[in-house]
Amino acid sequence: MELVWVGIGGGIGAIARHAMGRSISERVNSVFPYGTFAINLLGAFLIGMLFALLVERGVGPAHLRLLLITGFLGGFTTFSAYTIEAITLAEAGSWNTALLYVVASNLLGLLACLAGIVAIRTIM
Repeated sequence: MELVWVGIGGGIGAIARHAMGRSISERVNSVFPYGTFAINLLGAFLIGMLFALLVERGVGPAHLRLLLITGFLGGFTTFSAYTIEAITLAEAGSWNTALLYVVASNLLGLLACLAGIVAIRTIM
């Protein structure tokens, strides 16, 4: 049953990632991959919140962790897209943009995850 929860969450997360990424790319015309960047920061924030709720606080049934963290956020966040976009930027000679993307994604991703944890710890 665990694989079913992960699969359902992963499918929904992948669809959400595609929809959000497409929506952002249609609105923003830039070399910088804002869609993947925004998705990864939102995913980092949400995983922080869900970790604090489901793991630290033990809110909800055990399968929610599989559905939401492993499944949904695993399908939603885009590490593979992030890595190829960074390499593509670098290979195209956009070294400054590639470096900004890598540093900002990692630093802001960590801060977003921490913000999610702090938000739940503060509320509960």
